[in-house]
Formats: sequence, C-alpha cells, structure tokens
Amino acid sequence: MSPLSAQQRAWVDAAWKLIEPQRLTELVVGMVNIPSPTGEEADLARWLTGVLDESGLDAHYQPIDDRQGNATARLRGDGTGEDLLLYAPIDTLTVGDADEDVPWVGPELRADMRPHAEVHGHHVLGLGASNPKGHGAAVVAAAEVIARAGIPLRGDLLLGLGAGGMPTNGRTTRGLTRLNTGQGVGCSFMLEQGWWADHALIVKPGWSVAWEEVGLCWFEVRVRGTYTYVGSRHRMPYRNAIAGAATVIEELERWFPQYAQRHTGGLVAPQGVVSSVEGGWPRMAAVTPALCRIRVDLRTSPRSTPADVRREFAAALDAIRAEHPDLDLDWDMVLAIPGTHTPEDAPVVAAAKDSWEEIEGRPHEVIVANSGATDANILRSRGLPAARIGMDRIGPDAPLPLDFPSGMNVVDIREAVRLTRAIVHTAVALCTRERSRR
Repeated sequence: MSPLSAQQRAWVDAAWKLIEPQRLTELVVGMVNIPSPTGEEADLARWLTGVLDESGLDAHYQPIDDRQGNATARLRGDGTGEDLLLYAPIDTLTVGDADEDVPWVGPELRADMRPHAEVHGHHVLGLGASNPKGHGAAVVAAAEVIARAGIPLRGDLLLGLGAGGMPTNGRTTRGLTRLNTGQGVGCSFMLEQGWWADHALIVKPGWSVAWEEVGLCWFEVRVRGTYTYVGSRHRMPYRNAIAGAATVIEELERWFPQYAQRHTGGLVAPQGVVSSVEGGWPRMAAVTPALCRIRVDLRTSPRSTPADVRREFAAALDAIRAEHPDLDLDWDMVLAIPGTHTPEDAPVVAAAKDSWEEIEGRPHEVIVANSGATDANILRSRGLPAARIGMDRIGPDAPLPLDFPSGMNVVDIREAVRLTRAIVHTAVALCTRERSRR
C-alpha cells in the first residue's frame, strides 16, 4: 500500500475526531446486556441491525434459524473502488447461566461471567465485554463515524456481525436442535447469501496485525474396557476403561508440546488439549463402564492440512498402543477447520499495518506463537483475503478487584478507541482508492 494521500489523510482525521469513548461504552454495555451464547444470537443481531439502521447504514437482519442470525449493513460507494468487509462475531463462549456454566468455569459465576454490564471508570466488564463484543462495538463505531464524516467512498464498506463464531458445537441443554451452531457458521452463511467483498478485516484480540491463523481438528478417542461390578472385581475379568483413558490422556499431554514444537512457525504455535472425558454413571458408582470417551482439540498450522494432522495423530496413538499393549481403543476425527494464510503483501494486510504504524508511530510489531482460531479461516477459505487486528487484553491500570486471566470479559474503552481508529484508517485507505486493474 502507498501512504495515504493528503485528501485521504484529511478524511481519516475528520472521522477520528468523531470517535467518542462514551459512544463505545454505550455500544459495549448494550451488547453485553443482551445474552448471545452460541446458537442464540438472534436478539443481539436484531438489536445491532436497529443500531446500524439508525446510524444511516443500509442494515439488514439475516436469520439463520429462529434463534440464530447475523446483523449486516452496507455503506455504499460510487462503484469505482473495491469493497471492504468489516467482520466481528457476536456470540459468547460460555452462556452466563450458572445451571450450565458452573462448576466448569469455577465454583460460581464471577461478575464478569454474567451478561450484565458494569462500568468501572475506563473499563466495562460483563460476559464477552472484550471478546467478542468490545471488538464488535469498534466495528459499529468505525462505520458510524465514516458515515457521519461524509467520506466519499469509491468501494462499498460492508459490515458483518456474525453468529456462531466460537469453537463449540452440539449444545443441547437449552433446547437447540442444530449441531452446527458454532465454528464460523454465521460467517459462512453470510458469504453464501452474497455478502461479499474484495477484502476483509476481522477484529479479534491482539493489538497487532495478523495474516494467518491456526486451524483446528477435533478427535474423539474411545477407550474400551469391561462392564464390571465392584463387588466382583476380584472374581471377574477386570479392565477399567476410565483407567485406560487416563493412560491415554497422560501420554497425549506429553505429546502435545512435541507436536507444538514441530509446527511452530510464522505467526502460529499450534497447541493441543484434552477437553472432556465421558464415561460411566455418576448415579451408579458401583460399576465400571465398558467405554470411556475423550475429546481432543488439536490446533493446526496453515502449512498442514487436516489430512496431514489426522495421520500425525494416528501415529501418536499407534505409539501409545505400542507402549501400552493392553489398551483397547479406536478413534475418529470429528471436526476439521483448516488453518489459512493471506500473503503479507496483500492490500488489506498492508493497509492494516499502515494504520497500526500511523497510530503507534513505529514499525509494525507482530505477535507470534498464536494458537487461537478465528472466523478469518472461514473468510480466507472462501477466497477473501483477510487480515486481523484487535485490542490488548484489558489495558493498563485496571481499577478492578477481580482477576481476569483471559481478558475476554473486560474491555478498556481506551483500547476500543484505538482499535476504532485503526479500523477507520484501514477502511478509508481501501474504500477510497481507485479499483486496481487485475
């Protein structure tokens, strides 16, 4: 990308002057106060559609089913330039309901784990306040100030605030009937419905520009044993599937760091975890089950295909079998989202890096060793060059008495202002230039 022209610089400055911390606070609070667990984003998407419509954009609610949907909007250019899609997911990883989240998130829901926003000075806390809702608020705020500044766009500026961005599938405890509610389903549906552009900028955590993401493969490992009654353990054949699963888990935990080391490169350091164990009847502790299932999430490099990873996982399990010949197990890969890459010299990457450098006043500093997957994989796999930019975790001097190990549920509005500035700069650079001749 070439540096901004004097005219583009003036347009950026005019839009930047319209960015208001109070408006970003209002947007984050409004989003947090509307629960949007994966598969149930419809209410929030409808609210966002109304917000965008009131801001003068051509906004539309895009239903996926009766409980899930996207908010989309367009600020039209004159047709002589290239279109940019600004994208952010809007669903939360946990639900915000103690009946479902506890005890897995801890002994109780902290204040930041509830869908009720609290404002503490520069910070807003509540379920999803930063990731994803603070990032989504920055997308909305950027579009609003570009519209208010009256910048004459050549290409269209599109917004996608999408459902189903979290790495989750199959939640049925709240009456959901579809299994494909996560893993980028909203982003994929949006593109299928023709919501398309020449470039895409996705906002997710990390104050840096990224042009590649890890993918993910999920595996189900089934360890078999003998259905046995404790009163007869000493008189009958005994093979405890749960004990066998524990052996497999211990071996995999030793293997995951080796896998990560082999695939670390570029911007990524793909990790692996055992995420769940299922076996036996809690109501009937007197018997051992004949089967114990474990679930594995193995993140993948953009330079590996799911087929490559499947074979590598197979080799790891073969080695575990060889070390423990008494184990009876089988397995399947049950989900695959390939990692993706956009060339670093792509216009959207260059424009996003230029915006970062303009704000920071120094050369772009990349964040490496990432293992978080985003909907950028969905965008790129459909053919859209995509860059990612986001916020730091919670910013400095947070006056909060709580510990926030992930930073997902608290946002520093000053960080949101900085992100909004970067989005505006990138959008003006791309949407006000003449269409390239290809």
